[in-house]
Amino acid sequence: MAGAGPVTRPGERATVRLRDGGPEEGPRYAPEWLQLREPADAAARAEDLLDPLRIRLANLPGRSGGLVVHDLGCGTGSMGRWLAPRLDGAQHWVLHDRDPYLLHFAAVASPRSAADGSRVTVETRRGDVARLTPDALTGASLVTASALLDVLTEEEIETLADACTGAGCPVLLTLSVAGRVELAPGDPLDAEIADAFNAHQRRTGLLGPDAITFACEAFSERGATVRVQPSPWRLGPGEAALTEQWLRGWVGAAVEQRPELADRAERYLNARLAACAAGTLRVTLHHSDLLALPRPTDGAA
Repeated sequence: MAGAGPVTRPGERATVRLRDGGPEEGPRYAPEWLQLREPADAAARAEDLLDPLRIRLANLPGRSGGLVVHDLGCGTGSMGRWLAPRLDGAQHWVLHDRDPYLLHFAAVASPRSAADGSRVTVETRRGDVARLTPDALTGASLVTASALLDVLTEEEIETLADACTGAGCPVLLTLSVAGRVELAPGDPLDAEIADAFNAHQRRTGLLGPDAITFACEAFSERGATVRVQPSPWRLGPGEAALTEQWLRGWVGAAVEQRPELADRAERYLNARLAACAAGTLRVTLHHSDLLALPRPTDGAA
């Protein structure tokens, strides 16, 4: 997510586009950034969605053979580390990402046991999750992703919804940006920076903060029952390193979108970083988690 991570070097883009990139692929997420945000992600994810998910999983035909979970755009595997220990039964995680470097991290650091002590195994698949077909998810019990929807286009989310509903398995999509940020104490420039950042996220056809609404409609139109819960980051003095990196990226993306903000944004950023270092800054960065429960099909696990 552009603006949601460390400032990139000149010429780099902080966007992960999970689609064919030709011979020269775009820059990957830095594992250091993914590691920095993982505790905040884990604290933010909506636990309230797990009970209806567990009920659906418990009633899946063929459950006795264990769960098969496809994690799309897995990064370093934080979703698996959060979710696998919260689900009972044997699990086989299929980790999808375009970046072999991140896939290596995800496989090495994957959990080895479920909530009840059952075995968890993993495999990795390098590829373009925006081009999934139902065949790619044959036998899937569950599809997951984290911080993915907002870097997709309308067409790509429809492709994702087609694949998941075609497979008939539940889908848990967490930490989609909602386009709202609250900083305390407030500053007159907060809203202007936020608006510019949101516009930056919508560039080149990406949905950005509109993605969660579009995804809800896409899954509902295909017959799925959809639930959405808030999953905000709540950052205080204990998360100062994460807040600093997020601030730099957030303001940097806003200035990239609206260069006329540069002088005021520099003063704003310096003041915000000083407050962060002093432990007086609080940030609430809003996200949404989506659980879609498609009609089961014969292809579901």
